Amino acid sequence: MPNNSRKKQLLLHACCATCSGFLAGQLSADYQVAIFYYNPNIYPQSEYVRRRDEAKKYFARQECRFIESDSDHNKWREMIVGLEREPERGKRCEFCYRERLEQAARYARDHGFDAFASTLAISPHKDAQLINRLGKELEQKYGVEFLAGDWKKQDGFKRAMDLSHEHNFYRQNYCGCEYSRLEK
Repeated sequence: MPNNSRKKQLLLHACCATCSGFLAGQLSADYQVAIFYYNPNIYPQSEYVRRRDEAKKYFARQECRFIESDSDHNKWREMIVGLEREPERGKRCEFCYRERLEQAARYARDHGFDAFASTLAISPHKDAQLINRLGKELEQKYGVEFLAGDWKKQDGFKRAMDLSHEHNFYRQNYCGCEYSRLEK
């Protein structure tokens, strides 16, 4: 008798290889994972390219589909006007999380994915409760399940760092936007 079951298709928003490598591996036990790289906040362009290329190279070796969405930094800057002086984890970050999650949700819906998630919640510098709340709101709006999690728990962040060291991933020292860069 043929096995008609298939793994659910998961679109995983990723910001870099360090945050996404471990989580994609964990989630692939239950899902067919595709990586969604949409990060218009990352500045300068050389930083964006470095993060993207490292993730793309890693996921090619893992035979994992890598999708890059248009990331227009100038448009992102226009969208956050008035939030430039917000501290890390403030209103600017909330807007940025929502923007990236919404693009992932829209792409997931438009391309037939069963669910979407984000690696943002693996970082100890990110507000996992806020990310999960936004994801659940977008689940309702787009009709695609959001896989919520505080991925840093149960040594998730430590295990991500171990994988990062094992593969000698580039590890940035700021979130990505020029405003968080100035805070370092």
